Amino acid sequence: MVNKMVDKMRIIDSHTGGEPTRTIVSGGPDLGVEHMAERREIFARSFDHVRAALIHEPRGSDVMVGALLCKPQNPDNTAGVIFFNNAGFLNMCGHGTIGLVITLYHMGEIDLGIHRIETPVGVVEVDLLSPSKARIENVPSYRHAKDVSVNVEGIGSVTGDIAWGGNWFFLIKDHNRSLTLDNTDQLIDYSWKVKNALERHNITGRNGQEIDHIELFGQPTDPALADSQNFVLCPGKQYDRSPCGTGTSAKLACLYQDKLLQPGQIWRQQSIIGSVFEGSVQIVGDNIIPHVTGESFVTLDSQVFINPDDAFAHGFYNAEDST
Repeated sequence: MVNKMVDKMRIIDSHTGGEPTRTIVSGGPDLGVEHMAERREIFARSFDHVRAALIHEPRGSDVMVGALLCKPQNPDNTAGVIFFNNAGFLNMCGHGTIGLVITLYHMGEIDLGIHRIETPVGVVEVDLLSPSKARIENVPSYRHAKDVSVNVEGIGSVTGDIAWGGNWFFLIKDHNRSLTLDNTDQLIDYSWKVKNALERHNITGRNGQEIDHIELFGQPTDPALADSQNFVLCPGKQYDRSPCGTGTSAKLACLYQDKLLQPGQIWRQQSIIGSVFEGSVQIVGDNIIPHVTGESFVTLDSQVFINPDDAFAHGFYNAEDST
């Protein structure tokens, strides 16, 4: 059952390394004062029509990532946030967190410096370095399993690492696919088949959590600009235009555990479109804490109106696109 309709919302769009974030800054649903994980469940259960209205056509597109700006549970923190996309709700979003703080600066709500953002998976510290550049200190990240093989229909055996960076990833180095923009259809098909195979063979993250992101790696287009290039397929069968903040975090954790990255050493991760995040790790006790730096720019500051007479007020979605 759809709750009382949201008539008007202020949204601010940004892009981080080419990947869009649409932030609801006012007029969004009231989710209470619980932990962000609980508020995410309330959002999904009672206000999914808001997500659909902003992400799906005719207002949005399948590549859009949404963010709901929330009042933090801890008043000492700057803000809370819940992320969502065309397939549902996300645990965390690195590029979206960078986009959120750039948005807050655009609004005049924050100054440069350190800010703490509550997410469903924990508090993420963000250092706003300039009006368009931020470094996130992500949640502790780790590799759950190394060299896991899965039989993929039409492809054969595929081997990768299972790692957590705020979302669950299956990271594949040996895939024999060209990581170029003109090859995205094949990359999507390959990655989607791997995702389905993981689910079919009950290969999961910790505590049976779904691996909903597939990450392919290869050589960068220019070794002077980056150390690696990736292609990340997100839930909803859309690929990340940015190098993916949580995916870069998962990769950094694997590099450290393979002794290929020292604490503080910079790793430059290039996206499929050529944008670059800089990453490093800090070791705190037994935890690997990734740091990811990227640029974000505000692209739109507007209002959304939802008319009850509009047959497509809450958008439409071609489910065949995700089969």
